[in-house]
Amino acid sequence: MNAIEIRNLSKSFGPKQAVNGLDMTVPEGAIYGFIGENGSGKSTTEKIICGLIRESGGTVKLYGKPHTDGDVRASIGVLIEAPGCFPGLSVWNNMMIQAANLRIENAEKEVIKVLKTVRMEGAAGNKYKNCSLGMKQRIGIAMALLGNPRLLILDEPINGLDADGMRIMREVLTDVTKSGATVVISSHVLGELEKIATHYGIIRGGRMIAEMTAEELEASCRTFVSLQAKDMRAAKAILTSRFSHVEEDEAGYLRVYDEVKTEEVVKYLYDRGIVVTEVGTDKIGLEEYYIDLMKGARKNG
Repeated sequence: MNAIEIRNLSKSFGPKQAVNGLDMTVPEGAIYGFIGENGSGKSTTEKIICGLIRESGGTVKLYGKPHTDGDVRASIGVLIEAPGCFPGLSVWNNMMIQAANLRIENAEKEVIKVLKTVRMEGAAGNKYKNCSLGMKQRIGIAMALLGNPRLLILDEPINGLDADGMRIMREVLTDVTKSGATVVISSHVLGELEKIATHYGIIRGGRMIAEMTAEELEASCRTFVSLQAKDMRAAKAILTSRFSHVEEDEAGYLRVYDEVKTEEVVKYLYDRGIVVTEVGTDKIGLEEYYIDLMKGARKNG
């Protein structure tokens, strides 16, 4: 079963079309990386899924039922923008207030469980205002986890975190899906998203331009030969005359994207008097794939 099925979704704010004919499919148990530029329609789509705003057209189904169904709505946990916490209250008291809002039975036991899940059990007595950004993000996820939701909608939960904060967040989200939940997570930190996502949806201009599994992304990402030479200018000119796709990356390496062996590239340069000082093979990641896809989408209108 799919956790989310969206067909021909649209949403207008006056003359502005925020979402325009969007189709989206999120399998149950997935960590779905929802990717797009600012203003592409990600947050609007997430708010529609959660029932925070109404769609202008199209259909949204969650676990086979309309997203307006009361039972389905009760199974969603949400963190969009920032958790609504009282700065002067402790983490524990904020969690207990949220548990009361949700009418959760055995609230203390439930709060202890979710704080442990997000690695915050040792900070329950801290005032919210004194918590770091990473801690606040985890508190927001803990609130979203109250009531054991089947579906989590998380908007930018890893942006702004340090390396340790990102590691903890990866562990938390992986643990959540092991318990049977489905996660939709939007983020601009694509390198981190690539480490946990099982599925991806890439949106532009309110439309879905690509959906794929992590395996399909892996198969789509181009491999390349990367090298440094003593004379980089001459090396680039020579390689460009022989191979169809040669680029220089931000680190100053030359990349040959053609289906070619490393030895062939090195020999071709050596035979023409160019000494290669460093060489290897690599594959583009999610971030580069996304950038290439956006470039193609812009060219096609």
